Amino acid sequence: MATPDKVKMGVIGLGNIGMTHLQYLQSMPGVELTAVCDVDGEKAKACADRFRAKGYFVNHTDLIEQAGVDAVIVAVPHYDHTPITIETLHNGIHTLCEKPLAVHVNAAQKMIAAYEEVKQRHPHLVFGIMFQERTLPLYRKLKEILDSGELGRLMRVTWINTAWFRSQAYYDSGGWRATWAGEGGGILTNQCPHNLDMYQWLFGLPARISGHANIGKYHNIEVEDEVTAYFEHDNGMIGHFIVSTAESPGTNRLEVVGENGKIVCERSRIILQRNRVSTLQFLKETKQAFANVESVETEVPVDFGQPSGHAVVTQRFVDAIRTGSSDLVAHASEGLRGLTLANGIMLSSWKGEMVSVPFDADEYEALLQERIRTSRFVKPASADVVVDMKSSFSE
Repeated sequence: MATPDKVKMGVIGLGNIGMTHLQYLQSMPGVELTAVCDVDGEKAKACADRFRAKGYFVNHTDLIEQAGVDAVIVAVPHYDHTPITIETLHNGIHTLCEKPLAVHVNAAQKMIAAYEEVKQRHPHLVFGIMFQERTLPLYRKLKEILDSGELGRLMRVTWINTAWFRSQAYYDSGGWRATWAGEGGGILTNQCPHNLDMYQWLFGLPARISGHANIGKYHNIEVEDEVTAYFEHDNGMIGHFIVSTAESPGTNRLEVVGENGKIVCERSRIILQRNRVSTLQFLKETKQAFANVESVETEVPVDFGQPSGHAVVTQRFVDAIRTGSSDLVAHASEGLRGLTLANGIMLSSWKGEMVSVPFDADEYEALLQERIRTSRFVKPASADVVVDMKSSFSE
């Protein structure tokens, strides 16, 4: 495989997250920022001038056909991920897609199928997804502990993540936001794809999902702004997933309970309680009716000096293109798993019953399309809103 001196990069979509990528791309080793694209021509030209891109476009097809890029970052609204990504892949362009991979499982499967088909002609084609939270030192250390088996058999996971507060002004800031037709969902589709990916990355997919989603409970929106989900895994572990965009102050607390102890991740700390003996062994063997297992509590050291964030994901993507390495932070196909959780939670909530994984993706898509077709929700006029994307990241 030929190794390009610099990967010619394009960015499609220059909203808040697209601008975030431009900030670091202009100085990233091994990258030439070649082209930018946005339906707003004035914005596209301004970005090209500011970040010294060679060309700007208002149509992604023109960028694909005329800009001569090797790779693109797709940072457009969620529904557009699927058609644009399939088009870039069919043209042999390495693609890094923003989260979520797609709005629903069927669309994600089409993207993955397109990639597998194109790889027959372009075996070195790289297709990644922007799961930058996998690079965060806290979660990397947690995965290291869990993969070591130190906790033994896992019994319960409870993740309360209500540190996603969003005002009404946020939702009013874009006509596509928080609508079935424009975004395809609420907190599960917009704020929580990283959390859902992290859950499956650490613990795998559950076998059964019971979801409870409140639609516009606290905001004037037609999608979910508060969700509680219950997961059952075939190994006996249960999971709880509690999220909201209406709590301030919010909480981000992850508890992992195993037979050999418990981990609590909160406020950038990992607290580990190690049991003297296995809880499951102790409860069967002890003759004491009210005894507890002795444990020792320690704080696990975390090296927060490690590089993390969007730039790390993109640099690994670029390195894979240049060297043929498969060492991505996350391959795009992995985006299907967190999306399965999101769709499964909503399907369970809509049906009012527990659903098995895998579930009927056609049924989910049909129910989503029905909500789009019957929607009578009218978005208010866009409000002036201050947007600082750094407030939305955990890096």
